[in-house]
Amino acid sequence: MENLNLVIVAFVGILLLLILVIRLRIAAFVALLLVSILVGLAAHMPMADIIDSIKNGMGGTLGFVAIVVGLGAILGQLLEASGGVDRIARTILSKLGQNRAQWGLGLTGFIVAIPVFFDVAFIILVPVVYGLAQRSGRSLLYYAVPLLAGLAVAHSFVPPTPGPIAVTELLQADLGWVILFGLLAGIPAMIIAGPLFGHYIAQRIEVPVPAFFEEAVATQDAKQSLSFFQVCSVVLLPLALIMLNTLAPFIFPGDSVAIDIFHFLGHPFVALLIATLFAMFLVGTKCDFSKQQLLAVANKGLEPAGVVILVTGVGGAFKQLLIDSGVGAVLGELMAGSGLPLVLLAFLIAAITRIAQGSATVAMVTAAGLVAPITELYDTTVIKLSLLVIAISAGATILSHVNDSGFWLVNRYLAINEKQTLLSWTVLTTLIAIVGLSVTLIISVFI
Repeated sequence: MENLNLVIVAFVGILLLLILVIRLRIAAFVALLLVSILVGLAAHMPMADIIDSIKNGMGGTLGFVAIVVGLGAILGQLLEASGGVDRIARTILSKLGQNRAQWGLGLTGFIVAIPVFFDVAFIILVPVVYGLAQRSGRSLLYYAVPLLAGLAVAHSFVPPTPGPIAVTELLQADLGWVILFGLLAGIPAMIIAGPLFGHYIAQRIEVPVPAFFEEAVATQDAKQSLSFFQVCSVVLLPLALIMLNTLAPFIFPGDSVAIDIFHFLGHPFVALLIATLFAMFLVGTKCDFSKQQLLAVANKGLEPAGVVILVTGVGGAFKQLLIDSGVGAVLGELMAGSGLPLVLLAFLIAAITRIAQGSATVAMVTAAGLVAPITELYDTTVIKLSLLVIAISAGATILSHVNDSGFWLVNRYLAINEKQTLLSWTVLTTLIAIVGLSVTLIISVFI
């Protein structure tokens, strides 16, 4: 009977969270904190223990996430302010040519969205899409869909973007393996949801270039820029260091000093700090940014990161409440008894939350909080936990519709109506989720 009550508490808590976010439009941070407290009370936890769980859960999560997301946000803002994002796009497109522009835009989106927030990257790069569509006479979707697919895939699957970083910490996965699995799942997802689907949907929906195109191009061309090589070195440096950290035990003897060095340099804190300092040096010397300008850019980058950090932190508090109250263990036994693979369970939890309330980040954090206690009942390793991160990320990407800010961003900048947005953007995000899930299920057979 007690177990049944805890299950009811869990489901009522999740339902209340969705009502607060969707119907009452309460900020996700406040809603998650309130639901965490109410779940603790309903589970008959002592009030002092509830406070301790929230404090420990949030503090433990923020100790990692705040630093990584903060450094990543500054790094992305430096690339945006220096015109480096536009440099990547124009260089790749010039090398691939007009006939392969779709693939170039998909690749551009994939690279750029690793350090830069999705919405910022899209706003910066959309003028390139306008220009290509205007010169070729094709539907705007022919070029926009591949770019959006590249951006969405990297944003959801490849750290140091906030979502995968948060889930990695909540599940105690390994960031190097998450990057590897994110690339394995993300590249085919980008290809199918990007160039292939873009070619298909552009033949069925004709979208002209918006009237405000000239103004957008003038703004973009006014920026100074790093070289293509410099921008790529900044983006790839932290990823390379993190991957070396993961691979070091397989390369060097167990007692080698090299392993300790790579563990240090490849820790996300150090890897991102090195990349950020390198970016500041390049932007300051090559683009003539003053110390004051660099400070302003760094501060601007931290503004949107603050919301993500707080939501992620309180997601950690929610997870800890579920564990300490016993709700998580009961849910774990219930879901383990379902017979479904853990990868599929994680995907479904994230997908349902995403469809219900819209925010991919909230869906990832909520799903990770629910899945974390369950993992103790399964035969999980660090590698399997890292694969779960991608499963959750895929589920949190699915079926973006009218309750998602990304839906309206695409709708506005492509100047299309709601039906066209559903047929293009919503289908695109669903394809990414399905391909991502398919790849994770295949990989899970072999690990």
